[in-house]
Amino acid sequence: MTGRPFPSQRRHTLFFLDQIRDFSPVFLDTEVDASAIVAGRARAHRAGERRSVVSYVVHAAAGVLAKHPEANSAIHGRLDPVVASFDTVAAKVTLDKTWEGRRVVLATVIPALESASLADVQAHLDRAAAADPGTAEEFAGIRALRRLAWQEALDRFREMAGLLDRRPAVTGTFSVTSLGHRAVDGFHSVGGTTVTLGVGRIADRPVVRDGAVVVAPVMRLSLAFDHRVIDGAEAADVLTEIKEALEAYEE
Repeated sequence: MTGRPFPSQRRHTLFFLDQIRDFSPVFLDTEVDASAIVAGRARAHRAGERRSVVSYVVHAAAGVLAKHPEANSAIHGRLDPVVASFDTVAAKVTLDKTWEGRRVVLATVIPALESASLADVQAHLDRAAAADPGTAEEFAGIRALRRLAWQEALDRFREMAGLLDRRPAVTGTFSVTSLGHRAVDGFHSVGGTTVTLGVGRIADRPVVRDGAVVVAPVMRLSLAFDHRVIDGAEAADVLTEIKEALEAYEE
Protein backbone atom coordinates (compact mmCIF):
# COMPACT_ATOMS: atom_id res chain seq x y z
CA MET A 1 0.00 0.00 0.00
CA THR A 2 1.18 3.49 -0.85
CA GLY A 3 -0.20 6.38 1.17
CA ARG A 4 -0.61 9.91 -0.13
CA PRO A 5 -1.88 13.17 1.35
CA PHE A 6 -5.54 13.96 0.89
CA PRO A 7 -5.85 16.28 -2.14
CA SER A 8 -6.31 19.84 -0.97
CA GLN A 9 -8.57 20.59 -3.94
CA ARG A 10 -11.18 18.27 -2.37
CA ARG A 11 -10.86 19.53 1.21
CA HIS A 12 -14.22 21.32 1.01
CA THR A 13 -15.93 18.00 0.20
CA LEU A 14 -14.83 16.50 3.52
CA PHE A 15 -15.95 19.64 5.35
CA PHE A 16 -19.35 19.42 3.66
CA LEU A 17 -19.75 15.77 4.67
CA ASP A 18 -18.91 16.74 8.24
CA GLN A 19 -21.61 19.43 8.09
CA ILE A 20 -24.41 17.04 7.03
CA ARG A 21 -23.78 14.33 9.63
CA ASP A 22 -27.02 15.25 11.42
CA PHE A 23 -29.06 15.14 8.22
CA SER A 24 -31.94 12.62 8.43
CA PRO A 25 -32.55 11.67 4.81
CA VAL A 26 -35.58 10.04 3.25
CA PHE A 27 -35.56 9.33 -0.47
CA LEU A 28 -38.31 9.54 -3.08
CA ASP A 29 -38.22 9.23 -6.86
CA THR A 30 -40.48 9.50 -9.87
CA GLU A 31 -40.35 9.37 -13.66
CA VAL A 32 -40.90 12.50 -15.71
CA ASP A 33 -42.20 12.44 -19.26
CA ALA A 34 -39.52 14.73 -20.68
CA SER A 35 -41.23 15.44 -24.02
CA ALA A 36 -41.78 19.11 -23.15
CA ILE A 37 -38.14 19.49 -22.07
CA VAL A 38 -36.83 17.85 -25.23
CA ALA A 39 -39.08 20.05 -27.39
CA GLY A 40 -38.02 23.20 -25.53
CA ARG A 41 -34.35 22.38 -25.92
CA ALA A 42 -34.86 21.79 -29.64
CA ARG A 43 -36.61 25.17 -30.02
CA ALA A 44 -33.77 26.88 -28.17
CA HIS A 45 -31.18 25.15 -30.35
CA ARG A 46 -32.91 26.34 -33.52
CA ALA A 47 -32.83 29.86 -32.10
CA GLY A 48 -29.11 29.58 -31.43
CA GLU A 49 -29.57 29.28 -27.67
CA ARG A 50 -28.68 26.64 -25.11
CA ARG A 51 -31.02 25.07 -22.57
CA SER A 52 -29.67 22.39 -20.27
CA VAL A 53 -31.91 19.84 -18.58
CA VAL A 54 -30.70 21.14 -15.22
CA SER A 55 -31.90 24.65 -16.04
CA TYR A 56 -35.44 23.31 -16.54
CA VAL A 57 -35.32 21.39 -13.26
CA VAL A 58 -33.99 24.39 -11.33
CA HIS A 59 -36.58 26.76 -12.77
CA ALA A 60 -39.52 24.39 -12.26
CA ALA A 61 -38.45 23.43 -8.74
CA ALA A 62 -38.03 27.07 -7.73
CA GLY A 63 -41.61 27.80 -8.70
CA VAL A 64 -42.85 24.87 -6.63
CA LEU A 65 -40.72 25.64 -3.57
CA ALA A 66 -41.93 29.24 -3.58
CA LYS A 67 -45.36 27.75 -2.82
CA HIS A 68 -44.00 25.40 -0.13
CA PRO A 69 -42.21 27.56 2.48
CA GLU A 70 -41.92 24.59 4.86
CA ALA A 71 -39.71 22.82 2.32
CA ASN A 72 -37.85 26.02 1.45
CA SER A 73 -36.37 26.08 4.95
CA ALA A 74 -33.23 25.14 6.85
CA ILE A 75 -32.49 23.73 10.30
CA HIS A 76 -29.58 24.22 12.65
CA GLY A 77 -28.84 22.84 16.08
CA ARG A 78 -29.24 19.47 17.73
CA LEU A 79 -30.53 19.89 21.29
CA ASP A 80 -32.41 23.13 20.69
CA PRO A 81 -32.86 23.28 16.91
CA VAL A 82 -33.98 26.36 15.01
CA VAL A 83 -35.83 26.18 11.68
CA ALA A 84 -35.66 29.18 9.37
CA SER A 85 -38.02 29.72 6.43
CA PHE A 86 -36.77 32.00 3.69
CA ASP A 87 -38.54 34.67 1.66
CA THR A 88 -36.32 33.92 -1.33
CA VAL A 89 -35.59 30.77 -3.32
CA ALA A 90 -32.01 29.91 -4.29
CA ALA A 91 -30.60 26.76 -5.87
CA LYS A 92 -27.25 25.16 -5.18
CA VAL A 93 -26.18 23.32 -8.33
CA THR A 94 -23.19 20.97 -8.38
CA LEU A 95 -20.56 21.35 -11.08
CA ASP A 96 -18.07 18.84 -12.45
CA LYS A 97 -14.85 20.87 -12.64
CA THR A 98 -11.14 20.31 -13.12
CA TRP A 99 -8.84 22.16 -10.74
CA GLU A 100 -5.10 21.93 -11.20
CA GLY A 101 -5.53 18.70 -13.12
CA ARG A 102 -7.79 17.08 -10.52
CA ARG A 103 -11.49 16.39 -11.08
CA VAL A 104 -13.55 17.94 -8.27
CA VAL A 105 -17.13 18.78 -7.40
CA LEU A 106 -17.82 22.46 -6.84
CA ALA A 107 -21.14 24.27 -6.56
CA THR A 108 -22.74 27.48 -7.70
CA VAL A 109 -25.71 29.17 -6.01
CA ILE A 110 -28.36 30.76 -8.24
CA PRO A 111 -30.09 33.49 -6.20
CA ALA A 112 -33.52 35.14 -6.35
CA LEU A 113 -35.14 32.40 -8.39
CA GLU A 114 -38.60 33.64 -7.48
CA SER A 115 -38.09 36.35 -10.10
CA ALA A 116 -35.70 34.59 -12.51
CA SER A 117 -36.56 33.38 -16.00
CA LEU A 118 -35.39 30.14 -17.55
CA ALA A 119 -32.93 32.17 -19.63
CA ASP A 120 -31.58 33.79 -16.44
CA VAL A 121 -30.98 30.36 -14.91
CA GLN A 122 -29.19 29.13 -18.02
CA ALA A 123 -27.01 32.23 -18.20
CA HIS A 124 -25.89 31.72 -14.60
CA LEU A 125 -25.12 28.04 -15.19
CA ASP A 126 -23.14 28.85 -18.34
CA ARG A 127 -21.04 31.43 -16.48
CA ALA A 128 -20.35 29.02 -13.61
CA ALA A 129 -19.47 26.17 -15.96
CA ALA A 130 -16.93 28.35 -17.77
CA ALA A 131 -15.40 29.81 -14.60
CA ASP A 132 -11.86 28.79 -13.62
CA PRO A 133 -11.80 27.42 -10.04
CA GLY A 134 -8.30 28.81 -9.61
CA THR A 135 -9.18 32.42 -10.40
CA ALA A 136 -12.96 33.02 -10.52
CA GLU A 137 -14.42 35.18 -7.76
CA GLU A 138 -17.26 32.67 -7.35
CA PHE A 139 -14.84 30.11 -5.92
CA ALA A 140 -12.76 32.51 -3.83
CA GLY A 141 -14.17 31.08 -0.59
CA ILE A 142 -13.08 27.56 -1.49
CA ARG A 143 -9.59 28.79 -2.33
CA ALA A 144 -9.43 30.67 0.98
CA LEU A 145 -10.28 27.51 2.92
CA ARG A 146 -7.57 25.66 1.07
CA ARG A 147 -4.93 28.16 2.22
CA LEU A 148 -5.77 27.76 5.91
CA ALA A 149 -4.49 25.09 8.28
CA TRP A 150 -6.81 22.07 8.32
CA GLN A 151 -8.47 22.66 11.71
CA GLU A 152 -8.84 26.39 11.16
CA ALA A 153 -10.45 25.77 7.78
CA LEU A 154 -12.86 23.23 9.29
CA ASP A 155 -13.81 25.64 12.07
CA ARG A 156 -14.46 28.41 9.52
CA PHE A 157 -16.61 26.10 7.43
CA ARG A 158 -18.65 24.99 10.46
CA GLU A 159 -19.11 28.59 11.57
CA MET A 160 -20.44 29.68 8.18
CA ALA A 161 -22.72 26.63 7.93
CA GLY A 162 -24.30 27.57 11.25
CA LEU A 163 -25.46 31.00 10.08
CA LEU A 164 -29.05 30.37 9.00
CA ASP A 165 -29.52 33.86 7.61
CA ARG A 166 -26.63 33.22 5.20
CA ARG A 167 -27.89 29.88 3.92
CA PRO A 168 -29.64 31.18 0.75
CA ALA A 169 -26.42 32.85 -0.41
CA VAL A 170 -23.96 30.18 0.73
CA THR A 171 -25.77 26.84 0.28
CA GLY A 172 -29.01 27.78 -1.45
CA THR A 173 -32.46 26.85 -0.14
CA PHE A 174 -32.56 23.67 -2.24
CA SER A 175 -30.03 21.65 -4.21
CA VAL A 176 -29.88 20.11 -7.67
CA THR A 177 -27.30 17.58 -8.77
CA SER A 178 -27.15 15.75 -12.09
CA LEU A 179 -25.39 12.72 -13.53
CA GLY A 180 -27.60 12.67 -16.59
CA HIS A 181 -24.66 13.28 -18.92
CA ARG A 182 -23.71 9.61 -18.42
CA ALA A 183 -25.62 6.30 -18.49
CA VAL A 184 -27.16 6.94 -15.06
CA ASP A 185 -30.92 6.49 -14.83
CA GLY A 186 -31.31 7.63 -11.25
CA PHE A 187 -29.43 8.32 -8.04
CA HIS A 188 -30.03 9.78 -4.60
CA SER A 189 -27.88 12.51 -3.10
CA VAL A 190 -27.90 14.74 -0.02
CA GLY A 191 -26.99 18.30 -0.92
CA GLY A 192 -27.08 19.76 2.59
CA THR A 193 -30.42 21.52 2.03
CA THR A 194 -33.85 20.35 3.16
CA VAL A 195 -34.65 19.27 -0.41
CA THR A 196 -32.15 17.85 -2.89
CA LEU A 197 -33.12 16.84 -6.43
CA GLY A 198 -31.14 14.22 -8.34
CA VAL A 199 -31.40 14.30 -12.13
CA GLY A 200 -30.79 11.20 -14.24
CA ARG A 201 -30.47 10.86 -17.98
CA ILE A 202 -33.30 11.23 -20.49
CA ALA A 203 -33.87 7.99 -22.38
CA ASP A 204 -36.60 6.67 -24.67
CA ARG A 205 -38.89 4.35 -22.72
CA PRO A 206 -42.38 2.87 -23.10
CA VAL A 207 -45.14 5.01 -21.58
CA VAL A 208 -48.92 4.77 -21.63
CA ARG A 209 -50.87 7.58 -23.30
CA ASP A 210 -54.63 7.40 -23.83
CA GLY A 211 -54.54 3.68 -23.12
CA ALA A 212 -51.81 2.93 -25.67
CA VAL A 213 -48.15 2.14 -25.15
CA VAL A 214 -45.88 4.59 -26.98
CA VAL A 215 -42.20 5.50 -26.82
CA ALA A 216 -41.34 8.80 -25.14
CA PRO A 217 -38.29 10.46 -23.55
CA VAL A 218 -38.34 9.75 -19.82
CA MET A 219 -36.20 11.20 -17.04
CA ARG A 220 -35.79 9.77 -13.54
CA LEU A 221 -36.02 12.47 -10.88
CA SER A 222 -35.21 11.80 -7.23
CA LEU A 223 -35.85 13.89 -4.14
CA ALA A 224 -34.02 13.55 -0.83
CA PHE A 225 -35.54 15.42 2.09
CA ASP A 226 -34.45 16.10 5.65
CA HIS A 227 -37.02 14.44 7.90
CA ARG A 228 -36.13 16.82 10.71
CA VAL A 229 -37.69 19.68 8.71
CA ILE A 230 -40.57 18.20 6.72
CA ASP A 231 -42.51 14.95 6.56
CA GLY A 232 -43.09 12.58 3.66
CA ALA A 233 -46.47 13.97 2.65
CA GLU A 234 -45.02 17.45 2.09
CA ALA A 235 -42.04 16.03 0.20
CA ALA A 236 -44.34 13.93 -1.99
CA ASP A 237 -46.37 17.04 -2.85
CA VAL A 238 -43.21 18.91 -3.82
CA LEU A 239 -41.89 16.10 -6.03
CA THR A 240 -45.27 15.58 -7.70
CA GLU A 241 -45.68 19.29 -8.44
CA ILE A 242 -42.16 19.52 -9.90
CA LYS A 243 -42.93 16.52 -12.12
CA GLU A 244 -46.17 18.14 -13.28
CA ALA A 245 -44.45 21.46 -13.96
CA LEU A 246 -41.74 19.79 -16.06
CA GLU A 247 -44.23 17.74 -18.06
CA ALA A 248 -46.37 20.81 -18.84
CA TYR A 249 -43.47 23.16 -19.52
CA GLU A 250 -44.20 26.13 -21.76
CA GLU A 251 -41.65 28.88 -22.39
